[in-house]
Amino acid sequence: MVNYGEQLDRTFAALVDPTRRAILARLEQEDATSVSELAKPFAIKLPAVMKHLDVLDGAGLITRSKVGRTVTVRLAPEPMREAMEWLRRYERFWSQSLDRLAAYAAAREADAKEAEAKPSGSKGEGA
Repeated sequence: MVNYGEQLDRTFAALVDPTRRAILARLEQEDATSVSELAKPFAIKLPAVMKHLDVLDGAGLITRSKVGRTVTVRLAPEPMREAMEWLRRYERFWSQSLDRLAAYAAAREADAKEAEAKPSGSKGEGA
């Protein structure tokens, strides 16, 4: 159980950063890409991208392979699957809250439509 918890910690810690999430999103779209291609759209220097890749690699979210001078990066989705399994245990709490929120929003919308439908001159006007 300890390893499972440690893996979850590394996964969630890696996913906290928006740049790392963007890297993973790019890797989802492309089967594999070189580090230099992966770094192109980011407004940070290559060493910073490499540090992000180190964190993702440490969490097991990517794999890297090297042929000659080219390092290729691939998505490794298994840790995210494990994180989703962990999150699913709590889905019932979110679902109940979201159902209550949806019911509240629907009631408010119905109240607003009812208020709009009432003639504005019907209250307190008279001779």
